[in-house]
Amino acid sequence: MFKKTAGWLLLSVLILSACSNQSTAGNTGATQTPATPAATEQNTGATAAPQTGNDTTASSGTTSAGSTDTKSGENSSTTAEDSKAEAPASYTYHMNKNYDIVPNKESDKTPKKVVLLTFDDGPKEAKMINSMIDTLDKHNARAIFYVNGSRVKRHPELLKLIHDRGGVIGNHTYDHIVLKNESPAKVKQQIEDTQKIIKETINVTPRFLRPPNGAGNDAVHEVAAKNNLMYMNWSVGSLDWVNQDDPQAVITNVMDQLHSGSTILMHELPWTVEALDQLLTKLEAKGYTFVDPDTIEPEMR
Repeated sequence: MFKKTAGWLLLSVLILSACSNQSTAGNTGATQTPATPAATEQNTGATAAPQTGNDTTASSGTTSAGSTDTKSGENSSTTAEDSKAEAPASYTYHMNKNYDIVPNKESDKTPKKVVLLTFDDGPKEAKMINSMIDTLDKHNARAIFYVNGSRVKRHPELLKLIHDRGGVIGNHTYDHIVLKNESPAKVKQQIEDTQKIIKETINVTPRFLRPPNGAGNDAVHEVAAKNNLMYMNWSVGSLDWVNQDDPQAVITNVMDQLHSGSTILMHELPWTVEALDQLLTKLEAKGYTFVDPDTIEPEMR
C-alpha cells in the first residue's frame, strides 16, 4: 500500500514539474517577444525621442523654441519701442561751467556758433505764447520755457499749448521764490511739486532747472541732482525785466553780450515778444544758429 501511494506521489510530482516547465517556457517566450531586435529598436526610438533630440524632440523643441522666440521677439520689440519712446535725442552739445553751450565735436552739423533761447516765468497768456512760437517756427528754432508750478496749476491749458507746439519745458520752481533763502525742505517742495504738476499735465518730466534770479545753493544743487535736473542759469541776460516796454533795449542787450554758445535769458513779456523776430534775424545775420535743447547732455562739464 505504501509503495502504491509513493508511486502515485512520485507520478504527481513528475506531472506537476512538467507542467511547470512548460508554463515557464511559455512565459519566457512572451517576455522575450518584445525583445526582438525590431521591437527593441522601435521601442527605443519611441522612448528615446523626447530625450535625445530625434525628430520628436526636434519638433517639440522647435515648437518650444518657436514659442519662446516669438515671445522673446515680442518682448524685445516692445522693449525696443519703449526704449525708443523714452530715449533722449542724440546728445551733440553740452553746457560748460559758464552756462555756455558747446559742441561735443565741432562740425558743419554741430557748429560752435550757436545760441540757446530760454524764456522764464510762464505760462501767462495764449496770445503771447502763440506769437513767440510762431516766431521760433519762422526761424526754425526751439526754446526752453521755464515755467512756475503755480502758474501751471492756474492755467494747465497754457502748458499744454507750449508743449503741443514743440516747446521744451523747464522747471522754474513752484512759487518763484529765491531758493537760496529757503530751508532744504522748502527747496525740495518748490522743485519737486513743479516736477509733479508738469508731469501730471503733459506727461513729461522736465530735465532742466533754473532757480529764480539764478540764486541757488548746495541744497538746490542736491535736489536738482536727485531729480535728474540740469541746473542751468544763463550767460547772456536780455534785461527785459529791467528795460520794460522797450523792445529795442532787449535786442541791444543781447547783441552787446553775444558770444558763441550764449544761453540767452528772456521772459514771457509783451516787449520781448515784440522784439523776438528782429532779434533772431540779427542773430542769423551774424551767422548764429539755434541749438535744440534736446541735443544738450544732461550734465554740465
